[in-house]
Amino acid sequence: MRLPFITYLTGAFMLASAATALAENTGDGYGFLNIPTSSHVFALGGNNITIIDADVTLADQNPALIGPELDKQVAVNYMYYMSSGNFAGVRYGMGAGEHSAWAIGMRYLNYGSFDGYDEFGTPTGTFTPSDLVFEGTYSRDISARWRGGVNFKMAYSSYEQYSAFALAADLGVNYYDDERDLSFSVVLKNMGGQVKRFNNRYVRVPFDIQIGYMQAIGTSPFQISITADNLTRWNIPYYDYKDEGTGDLLHEKRSFFSNLFRHLIFGIQFEPSEKFYAALAYNYKTHSDMSAFHSSFFSGFSLGAGFRTRGFSVGASYAMPHKSASSLMINLSCSIGELL
Repeated sequence: MRLPFITYLTGAFMLASAATALAENTGDGYGFLNIPTSSHVFALGGNNITIIDADVTLADQNPALIGPELDKQVAVNYMYYMSSGNFAGVRYGMGAGEHSAWAIGMRYLNYGSFDGYDEFGTPTGTFTPSDLVFEGTYSRDISARWRGGVNFKMAYSSYEQYSAFALAADLGVNYYDDERDLSFSVVLKNMGGQVKRFNNRYVRVPFDIQIGYMQAIGTSPFQISITADNLTRWNIPYYDYKDEGTGDLLHEKRSFFSNLFRHLIFGIQFEPSEKFYAALAYNYKTHSDMSAFHSSFFSGFSLGAGFRTRGFSVGASYAMPHKSASSLMINLSCSIGELL
């Protein structure tokens, strides 16, 4: 069974890469597909594909992170995002035999009220842009340490009188060595495309290749994590203000080390037992993206904690991307099987 899975993984990578390279006259969209539903992930920089935990909300990061250890788990999440966004979701998952698991989920993203105008500047009233995502996940153990999974997504967007629909899938593998507490993952994320357009312009889903590593520091309760994303392109320039005597102007900034660190997210986690964790991370890309908007020292940092009792778990995380706006995420989950 291993060879067909690896062959399929390689083939999917080649097809997705070709589709990305051949796309013309298109733009990237559907960035909301990359917003995590796990407060644990949000605490570790907003993107982490290597967390080992019996948590169904990890399915949207890497479908290979869920497995038969799920015991009829239902989870809800809420995120207050940058002063006006309100995102919520629900997900259910359970083991399927000794080597498989499945999950289904839905998330709704509301961005607040906006004033609408036509092409002549005439007010057309207020509107509330929103996105709705339905997901289905399946994973299976490949061997004692390898697991693979796939996550299918249907995304519907409604922005004033415009609407669009897209299909996408994530394909991931995870290697976990419990003796060394080492986790390694590779994910092909958001493979797919737009089915219904907003207008005549085609918008791509944000296809990405991601690699992640997480391991305990010796025998201590601390773990370090490094996640590399946006691996489909090397150059990711950003903009900063530069005063040249004529006022603040936006200037493009790019360099080797800037590009390198904009691909990496660093995190550290304290986990003295399976019942508690505390995490802190730094995402340089978030910090540099906000530099054009006068970011603060705390831009790019995120932190969070979670604890578990019999059958129940709760997690919360916080980040301050901008000095005038912050984000808070909360997760609640219940493992029904443990309560019965």
